[in-house]
Amino acid sequence: MKGSGSGSRRKGRWLGRLLALHGIAGYVFLYFPIVVLVLFSFNVSRYAAAWRGFTLYWYADLFHDAAIAAALKNTLIVASSSTLVSTVFGTMVALAMERYDFRGKLFLDALLYLPIIIPDIAMAVMLLLFFVLAHIQLGIIPIIISHIAFNISFVAVVVRARLAYFDVTLEEAAQDLYANEWQTFRRVTLPLIMPGILGGALLALTLSVDDFVITFFTAGPGSTTLPLRIYSMVKLGVTPEINALSSMMLVASMGLVLLSLLLQKGGGQGIEIA
Repeated sequence: MKGSGSGSRRKGRWLGRLLALHGIAGYVFLYFPIVVLVLFSFNVSRYAAAWRGFTLYWYADLFHDAAIAAALKNTLIVASSSTLVSTVFGTMVALAMERYDFRGKLFLDALLYLPIIIPDIAMAVMLLLFFVLAHIQLGIIPIIISHIAFNISFVAVVVRARLAYFDVTLEEAAQDLYANEWQTFRRVTLPLIMPGILGGALLALTLSVDDFVITFFTAGPGSTTLPLRIYSMVKLGVTPEINALSSMMLVASMGLVLLSLLLQKGGGQGIEIA
């Protein structure tokens, strides 16, 4: 019996090591190309076939490219506008879905998750058809509307996760202290759910900056964003300039996602009734 128990433990240790090795191999397979992309953005050679030395020239060259500057401007306009609108409406939807019961709530709840679960290509085609049938010229405005359409769902999901752990007795205590509904919301509810709102806003901003498929279908002349610009540059071959631009977008996106996660783990402070 003793030998059988030690054999089982030994077998369990080997199985654990095998699973760990398998996990490490999976991460290497997924992220090693990203490491190579970032590394070759510092390559002296214009061709990505071999390493020829270290340089920051390609990063400096990005700031003197008028086309990239225009794409960056469009990206910031689209991302900031869609994030602002989707954060407001997503928060309102989350409060309504979490706090109230009404007719058609189940249908609206299912509809809310559609932009998250359906393929981007399907949503892109549907939005393109909508704008064509509505006789809306493709460009910046349709891109912003499209980004709002899918960002609202992500913001609502994040805020609802925050509301799921909300202590309603704090609002009741505020009302016992003669605070009206607006004062209760502004001084109690809003500070407590603010980490979720900011987390949802940063997630929406990240998705908007990185989106390609939906933007590609709804963009018009003069509305090229950074992902579309990278796509057009790749057609001529992968260069260190493309690697540098992709690396900068990667760092920005990772920073926004990490900040979003940190804010979602934070808590509201400074609650006061006056």
